[in-house]
Order: sequence, then C-alpha cells, then structure tokens
Amino acid sequence: MDDTPRPPDEAGSPDRRHLPHATGVYILRDGTGEILYIGKAIDLAKRVAQYFNPNKEDAKTQALAPLVRRIDYVLCRSEREALLLERRLIHENQPFFNAMWKDGKTYPYLKISLGEDFPRVFTTRRKVRDGGAYFGPYPQVGPVRSLLHYLWTRKIFPLRPCRWEFSRTKPLDPRKIKSCLYYHTKECPAPCAGRISKDDYRTIAERAVMFFKGRYKDLRDEFEREMKAASSRLEYETAAHMRDNARALGLMGERIRVRAVEADDVGGHLAGTRAVTNLQRALGLAAPPAHIEGFDVSHFQGRQTVASMVCFVGGRAHRDHYRKFRIRETPGIDDFKSLREAVLRRYKRLAAEKAGLPDLVLVDGGKGQLGAAQAALAELKLKIPLASLAKRIEEVFLPGRSEALLLPIGSPALSLLQRLRDEAHRFGVAYHRLLRGKNLFGEKPDALIHSASRGGSP
Repeated sequence: MDDTPRPPDEAGSPDRRHLPHATGVYILRDGTGEILYIGKAIDLAKRVAQYFNPNKEDAKTQALAPLVRRIDYVLCRSEREALLLERRLIHENQPFFNAMWKDGKTYPYLKISLGEDFPRVFTTRRKVRDGGAYFGPYPQVGPVRSLLHYLWTRKIFPLRPCRWEFSRTKPLDPRKIKSCLYYHTKECPAPCAGRISKDDYRTIAERAVMFFKGRYKDLRDEFEREMKAASSRLEYETAAHMRDNARALGLMGERIRVRAVEADDVGGHLAGTRAVTNLQRALGLAAPPAHIEGFDVSHFQGRQTVASMVCFVGGRAHRDHYRKFRIRETPGIDDFKSLREAVLRRYKRLAAEKAGLPDLVLVDGGKGQLGAAQAALAELKLKIPLASLAKRIEEVFLPGRSEALLLPIGSPALSLLQRLRDEAHRFGVAYHRLLRGKNLFGEKPDALIHSASRGGSP
C-alpha cells in the first residue's frame, strides 16, 4: 500500500483514499510510533475520518486528533473478529488513551471563556455550561501549557492572561490596570484600558477557538488575507506579524501516514522502538541507534572464510540490507584481520557512494574484534558508534572503556544486541555452508559469489 498521502484537505487529516471501507482494527500513533489508541470499526475509512472532523467536538476527538501522526490498520473478516483482535491488542500494548476513557480520572480541559465580554484561555478540571468553549481533556497538561505560552509569546492569540472579572458595563478598577506588568510592557492587548475594541478582541478569541478545533487551514488562510491587506495599506509591521502567524500554523499541518499491518506486527514494532531507546541509554549514545549493523566471521579450519553483515532498523531485522563477504586478503585463521577487512570494505563503499551510515556497528567478539573494527573505521576516518558483544558472559565492550559493560539479563538493550549478534552468526554460517557445499561439488568460488552474494564485494 502507498503510505505517502497527498496533502490533506484539513491540516492533520488523513487522505481517506488510503483507508479501506472495510471492517478492521485501527491503531493511532504519535510521531515517535507510540500507540495512542486502538479501536475497531465496521468501516475503517468512515470511523477514522471522524477523528479529524472539525465539527465533531467530543472529548476523545479533541484530545487525540492533534497528537496523531500515523495510522495503522488490520483488516478483519467480521465484526466479531475485529472485536476480539481489538481486545487482544489493547491487552498486549496497554495504550494510554484506551485506559483513559475507562478509569474515571478527571483530566484538565482547556477553556476559552466566550461567556465573558473579554474572554480568557486557561486550564480547568470542571466543564460546565457557561457559554465557554472547552477542549480536551488532556492527560498531560504540561505540553498544553507550553503550547499556550508559545501562542502567547508569538502573539498568535494574545488573549489577556489575568483573571480579573470585568466587562463593558463593569470596568476594571484603574489602580489594578496601572499595577499590571503586562499592561506596561504591552504584551497584553489591554481591553481593560480600551486599547482594543470588544469586536477586535472577540476576533482573537474566535481564532483561538478555530485553532483548538484543528481548523488550521481556515485560520492560516485568514492570516494570509490579513497579511496582504495590511501590506497594501503599507502597514508592514502588521503584515509581518500575520505572515509569522501563518508560518507557525503551517508547521501544525504535518501529514499523517496510513499503512496496513499484520496483527502480530503491532506489538513487535512497539517493543523494537522501546529496545532502541533502552540501548541508547545503556550505551550512553548521543542518539537512538535506530539503524544498527552487525558483523560476524565464519570459516572451517581457515577455509572458505566469510563475513556476514545484518541490519536492524527500529529494533527489527531489515533483510534487504543484509550483506555477505568472501574474505580475500586474509589467508588462514585470523578472525581479527577478517573482520577488519569486512568492515573496511563495507564502509569504504558506503563512503564512496555517500550513503547513509548506521547509528551503531556491533561486532561479535571481545576487545580484539572491537579493536579490529575500530582500526578499519579509523583508516576510513569515519566516526560511527561501535560496540562488541562477547558470548562468554554477554559482555559489551566499548571503545575507550577498559572494563566490560554488563547489561541486565533480559533487558531490552541486551536482548536487542543478542538478537542482532545471533542473526549475524546465523546468516554467516548459512553462507559459509553454501560455499563449502558448492566447492565440494566443484563449482568455482567466483561463480558462487556472483550467484549467492548480495552486494558483499565492493
């Protein structure tokens, strides 16, 4: 399935062409791949579209829609099958929002007090019928408050930050106005002092409502119209302000990817992502090792020596990038030199092609193998994070560290390294056995390499 949608009609809305009108389970994810919510639907396309309908104002839609960046779905043969699969996936993955709608907790709302002459925006845990516009609830209020602060400092929606109660018929005490810091710094439009009319101030509040309803495109178009009008009036400062507002809103319209997945793939993807994050912390890496390449050497009494390289992306095997190497320049038994040759050839080729380098290189073995790989990278003047994993007690060796690192048995970080090391060994042994078998029956090694090796000879 093509998972690159066309630009959405409404910022943040998925392209419905990529969602089938069929029964199944949908998985809403955030930008990091974390599962936000799992649900079932008789018609996936119609059900998912409801989350991005600006006129639908239920709590779930308002809380979830701004966070969704990818949608996965699993097709089912019946509604009952979808129900059973939904229950299983929720039990296995425990998405935060699935629990949120069942535990009865009170999460804060964001309120725009439209019932006042001069509305304010703030968070509250009480939702009452007072003419105000409520959004949420939000399980994590910190990011919401950070967003409000950003909108305030950028003057996108400069609603008054005070909690004073006043109106056109009941003005605010002048002494309170003069004591207000925001009044003197002009960070507030100061409706209390008459610096802005009620109608103009109301327009700001209505734009804030449009924003939190997700109507970014309508709001951006309005900002652009005002920018052009201000420019034609030679009010360049106002025009620049509207331009900056429109650009800021443009950043909110990230596309949402839609793809079909197998049911058993959902938990695996999430587990792989967590393992990568855990490995970053365990090894003290500057960035998550999303792309890892692992090397192993295999031979039989020094004959038919080969090296294998496997690739994991997001904590899972990426077999299209596996490579095999027939060791050419290292006669006899010398695992260190054989490993150095394979690493050198691999990254010399990538450097020549200006291809993307991995986030981490793992070699099977101890300090000797680590030193051999380190020498190869040094010769190429490449700085790639490097580690080795020794089988004896599963020690992890790192460059510049004299003592081995012992990761907790069963930890996601160690399990990921073990899976990658074992996969490199399996892949290398399979290639070595193929070489031995072909050579035993008289086939030329060169012919074998061209038929069996996938990109292993730079």
